[in-house]
Amino acid sequence: MRITRTEYLNKLIAFKDKQLIKVVTGIRRCGKSVLMEMYQDWLLQNGVEQDQIIAINFEDMDFEELTDYRKLYAYLKDRLVPEKMTYIFLDEIQHVTDFPKVIDSLYIKKNVDIYVTGSNAYMLSSEIATLISGRYVQIEMLPLSFKEYMQSTGSMEDRGIKYTEYLENSSFPYALELKGHPNEIRDYLDGIFNTIVVKDILTRRKILDPLMLKSVLRYVCDNIGSPLSSKKIADTLTSEGRKVDVKTVERYLDALIESYIIYPAQRYNVKGKQYLKTLGKYYVVDIGMRFMLLGKRNTDAGHILENVIYLELLRRGYDVYVGKVDSFEVDFVAMNGNSTFYYQVALSVRDADTLQRELRPLLSIRDHYPKYILTMDDDPEEQYDGIRRINARDWLLGLTD
Repeated sequence: MRITRTEYLNKLIAFKDKQLIKVVTGIRRCGKSVLMEMYQDWLLQNGVEQDQIIAINFEDMDFEELTDYRKLYAYLKDRLVPEKMTYIFLDEIQHVTDFPKVIDSLYIKKNVDIYVTGSNAYMLSSEIATLISGRYVQIEMLPLSFKEYMQSTGSMEDRGIKYTEYLENSSFPYALELKGHPNEIRDYLDGIFNTIVVKDILTRRKILDPLMLKSVLRYVCDNIGSPLSSKKIADTLTSEGRKVDVKTVERYLDALIESYIIYPAQRYNVKGKQYLKTLGKYYVVDIGMRFMLLGKRNTDAGHILENVIYLELLRRGYDVYVGKVDSFEVDFVAMNGNSTFYYQVALSVRDADTLQRELRPLLSIRDHYPKYILTMDDDPEEQYDGIRRINARDWLLGLTD
């Protein structure tokens, strides 16, 4: 089943022929390679000839020899089409030694449009950025959104049932092929996780204790949406008989973030407009992977919904923070350019005390930016002093203004 990732595809189309290196990043198996294929199909349907497209996937053994940057450069240079634009696609580029040298040399040539993908953020933060800073645009890709999942079913009905399926079946695109086979989905997700650990973490980070790495991840997954510190994680694991120090936990968290398994949400003081360094939160890239690691115990539907909302805000291009307002907390402060939005997330606010608890932090914010409470209550939208309470599934599907 091939799902058209329209929003990501449109971003690539918008940058076509622009003198910028297009870098698509995201966790393994989130759909980066298929997106590249879709875009190549679009190019062919819009006047580009086949010989103008060069596509290499460095996880394909056929191209193993080209992981030497000199051989790769010679290969690509020989295939450039004179007097026409050549579109170069380099998939999982992190496997190539000194690959920024190749990209930089191609970038300065005329009529070359470069697209690369990678499954590790270290590639950007260290390797690419130092050499081609300011000359690339990054498109961060995530697994399927709830809207994409709904579209893949061929119907936008039965949202409640499909929301549960979306969580349990995983948001990784290929998991749709395994729908109805929970054991196969679990094995598939376990395979993704182990590939990431071996290829993106143990090798690059020289980590020698994969079991402790998994223990740290399991702890984070069990505490999504809760304030965490490296010390708290280290102390808890040590008290359970798995001794680990704070620096090791920090190193493992960095590795998990770099591999896009978890995402951090830093705290932000709304009134003081300051970023706070302590007690941020973490969210996991896929709830199905969380179930794979933890089982179905302690489902905690409220924090799972919070996780889904957080990822959707990232998809929509926001920088997302946990808000602090005096002694209160706002689940999410979403910023994009000059725009700011505030979100509270709750399973239900039908209980009057719960509603007041969720409203209180938002009411204490004195600016005029939009404020929302997202819930699973199937009730008509309501407003409280300008704060909109709307159904979370409707919001995820883009059915609210």
